[in-house]
Amino acid sequence: MNRPAPLLGCLPALRLCIRGYASRPPRPRLGDTLSLEHFLQRARVLALYRTIMRATRRIPDPATRAETRRMARAEFERNRHVTDLDHIRYLLSTGKTEWENMERYIDGL
Repeated sequence: MNRPAPLLGCLPALRLCIRGYASRPPRPRLGDTLSLEHFLQRARVLALYRTIMRATRRIPDPATRAETRRMARAEFERNRHVTDLDHIRYLLSTGKTEWENMERYIDGL
C-alpha cells in the first residue's frame, strides 16, 4: 500500500504562501527608526530634562519643588510628539534659557 504523503496535497498552497511572503517588503523589527539628527536632538532634550530634575533638588520647599517638577514634566510632555527639527531646536533653546533664568532664582533662595 503506497499512500501519498499527506503534505503533497498541500504543496500548491504552500508555494503560494512562500511566494506571497517573499514578495512582501520586510517590516522593520523596531518600528519607526529615528534619523541621526533626531537621535541627537532627543539626547539633548533628555539631558536638559535630567538637568532640570536634578537641579530641582536644591529647592528647599517641598511643595515648590514638586510644583516645579510637575510644570517641567508637563511642558516636556506637551511637546513630546514634535518631529520638526527646527521646532525641536527652538524648544531646546527656549527651554535652556528659561531654565537658566529659573536657576538664578533658585540659587537666590
